[in-house]
Amino acid sequence: MSLLRQCFPVVSVIIVIVMSVLDGTLVNVALPSLTKEFDVEPNTAIWLINSYQMVIMMFLLVFAAFGDIIGYRKVFLYGVTVFTIASALCALSQNFEMLVCSRVLQGLGAACVMSVNTALVRLIYPPEVLGRGMSINAMAVAVSSAAGPSIAGLILSALSWHWLFAINIPLGIISFWIGYKRLPRNVSLKKKNVGFWGCLGNVLTFGLMIYALEGFAHHESRVLISVAFVAFLVIGYFYLRSQLNASTPLLPVDLLKIPIFARSIMTSVSSFMAQMLAMVSLPFFFQDAMHFTPVEIGVLLTPWPIATMLTAPIAGRLVERYHPGILGAIGMGIFSAGLFLLYFMPEGSDVADIFWRVMICGAGFGLFQTPNNLTIMSSAPMERSGGASGMLGMARLCGQTLGTTAVAIVFAVMPHTAGARLCLLFGAVVALIAGTASISRVTQKFVNPRNRSRQ
Repeated sequence: MSLLRQCFPVVSVIIVIVMSVLDGTLVNVALPSLTKEFDVEPNTAIWLINSYQMVIMMFLLVFAAFGDIIGYRKVFLYGVTVFTIASALCALSQNFEMLVCSRVLQGLGAACVMSVNTALVRLIYPPEVLGRGMSINAMAVAVSSAAGPSIAGLILSALSWHWLFAINIPLGIISFWIGYKRLPRNVSLKKKNVGFWGCLGNVLTFGLMIYALEGFAHHESRVLISVAFVAFLVIGYFYLRSQLNASTPLLPVDLLKIPIFARSIMTSVSSFMAQMLAMVSLPFFFQDAMHFTPVEIGVLLTPWPIATMLTAPIAGRLVERYHPGILGAIGMGIFSAGLFLLYFMPEGSDVADIFWRVMICGAGFGLFQTPNNLTIMSSAPMERSGGASGMLGMARLCGQTLGTTAVAIVFAVMPHTAGARLCLLFGAVVALIAGTASISRVTQKFVNPRNRSRQ
């Protein structure tokens, strides 16, 4: 596939990935406005966020399995269609109930897209330059996650909250048109069936897990949280047992038996947990301890996605020459150093002093993601690209959920200023652990796709 022919399908994938990831963070910023708009309590308004995240987690692996069966292109286009329609419904919502239902539908579309996006990248790019393709995808996810608050602040400063969703409509139409015309098709190498009970077990297991974590973080009824957690353990146990014996598991236990795949998934969870520990706690520190305004806080966080944008493509080229375990360890080491520097930063620091510390974090994160994602996708057989892509998305969402929950727990028992510093320290330690796990992968077998293509 020529460079020009690669660009069109990649643009289609990146547009929707940016939209779906951004929508997970934009509503966070708009939540106070939405709470007043619909006259609901904060613990009720939080379901605008929880419903979206829960549905994605519940259906991500299900749609990944369907991608292996009916084709990644079909699942992707279905997802774009549902996401775009749901975005229009969100923008047109006149009451809280309609907005929540529209967010649920939006989550279904996002789950479709997230489940197969990296599998599509693997189809679009030849093995010898797959690392560069992964760098674009990793850059889109990382930048969208980090830039969400800044973008939301800009939109809300000039327009109403409806535009947070309305902006997706033209972008979704463009993505669908390009994808329909240009996305490659994949042929399933073997016939598979996705059983009803397996899907139900997957939906209940991850739905209950997210409900328990989010409910605990937002101080919901302890009785309901306890019931949900016990149900998660019981249903999750039987679900896991069924997956161990399944010929085509939804939860890719066959892939998790590959040591380098399993370790790369765990480092991905840790990296996104560390990122969320910083991204959620830093605004509170900047506002309470350093007295910056919300708009200024958005500007202070901007160097993070910029640095990620600069380093991710570089990592995509470096991974063609060096083991991804080494690059991942260096990236997490830099990321951890940046978080330690923020932890020790004096409260009277000026903007320039904040900028370079935040930029170090973004640079390290960008250097880590591409090699790690390449390892995950390349260590899976081609016919299991859907399962690997789904697990990659699950790792990101699990890490982000754990990070957000940890911040909520810390803030519940400590003042925001001291709590934010503790979260930065915790994030630095988690990143350091992820870097150590990454360097340990050097001893495990990894065949660079570039070398494999020459064999």
